[in-house]
Amino acid sequence: MKQESTSHICTVKDQIDIKYVEDTLYVLHGKWRLSIIISLYNGNRRYREIARSIPKITFTMLSKELKFMELNNLVKRLEDPDFPKTVEYELTEYSESLYPIIEKLLEWGKFHRKEIT
Repeated sequence: MKQESTSHICTVKDQIDIKYVEDTLYVLHGKWRLSIIISLYNGNRRYREIARSIPKITFTMLSKELKFMELNNLVKRLEDPDFPKTVEYELTEYSESLYPIIEKLLEWGKFHRKEIT
């Protein structure tokens, strides 16, 4: 018997590919990171504006997440040296590469909700 060749949607072929997926999930993982990205995408730049746009996030958690995101080149911290010192945050050009991923996550989430209800 001849088996038909099947094409696979998933292109993960080896352990290094799996590691790349794990890296992506590590950077996006957490309750707040996508919310912060969306807040900044929607134009919120100052610390308190970001905090107000994300219900239930604490200032401590927002600070921690922004530092993590800055280390991963997703967010840029801009300081005005004048007094009173103002700090703003913006998405980096690099973080724009996440938009197609976020769009796909949104599509899948909608599909999943329909599937389980």
